[in-house]
Amino acid sequence: MKFFEKYLTAWVLLCIATGILVGKLLGSAVSILESWQLYTINIPVAILVWMMIYPMMVQIDFSSIANVSKNWKGLALTVTVNWLIKPFTMALFGWIFFKNIYAAWISPDDAEQYLAGAILLGAAPCTAMVFVWSYLVKGDANYTLVQVSVNDLILLVAFVPIVKWLLGVTNIEIPYEVLISSVLVFVVIPLLAGYITYRILIKRKGMEWFQQKFLPTLRPFSILALLTTLILLFAFQGEQILKQPYTILLIAFPLILQTYFIFIISWLSGRILRLSHAICAPAAMIGASNFFELAVAVAISLFGLNSGASLATVVGVLIEVPIMLSLVTLANRWRY
Repeated sequence: MKFFEKYLTAWVLLCIATGILVGKLLGSAVSILESWQLYTINIPVAILVWMMIYPMMVQIDFSSIANVSKNWKGLALTVTVNWLIKPFTMALFGWIFFKNIYAAWISPDDAEQYLAGAILLGAAPCTAMVFVWSYLVKGDANYTLVQVSVNDLILLVAFVPIVKWLLGVTNIEIPYEVLISSVLVFVVIPLLAGYITYRILIKRKGMEWFQQKFLPTLRPFSILALLTTLILLFAFQGEQILKQPYTILLIAFPLILQTYFIFIISWLSGRILRLSHAICAPAAMIGASNFFELAVAVAISLFGLNSGASLATVVGVLIEVPIMLSLVTLANRWRY
């Protein structure tokens, strides 16, 4: 695991402190950025998200889908968990905690916002970091590539209706066109750009140059964009966090519970299906982790930079690495 990914939680904590300080010092000057919008898309955030997501999308080889029949049971498990179970259990955990257990500590409006952020996280399965998790559990690299490629294709058609339905169930009405425009801007465009870049560079330069030269060049831009986005978010959220510092812990608990729950469900299902460890482990990891870059981007687009939904998705970033590393340890301990 690269240095940045390994200490992602530390960088997020640093960004929280920096963002709060920036918000405190600059005040209303930061809020001007929120008005820089085209339709429902915040322009500064869109640029930062493209810088984050494009390096992930450019690594996906959709021709790998031709090998889908080789590990069809593992892929069926991934698709079932990611799209038929995970979004709905995340909504359920969010409803139990934010709307009921936490009712005495948070307002109904905040509960709606945090639940919306949790739903966005649950409906966006991991696309990039899963390569890291798969490597750490000695997963089948070809299977991991296939499952990521298939999940990205499903994401294009399933993310909008699932999020729209779940938000509707929780009484948060979002116009369909707003969701569609968000997915178009934050998924379709980077995905097409990544695919075209991949095909052109592989043809002209070869796979070795692509992996050894091009991808390492992109990585700093992705890191810088993620850190800048987090600082921007917490510049808006700082006052709320200072007033209610326990809010982060309240949001984190159901997200952590959901992560372990999905991992256990995926792992046990893989054992029942008699999948090899090299297939079962990455299948469980992709189910447990989230495409938090997309969730953050859509939350900002739908609810704004200073919304509780955006804060909830950022908490997802905060807990991602330490929780996933604990699951890597479990998967390796349970190797069979």
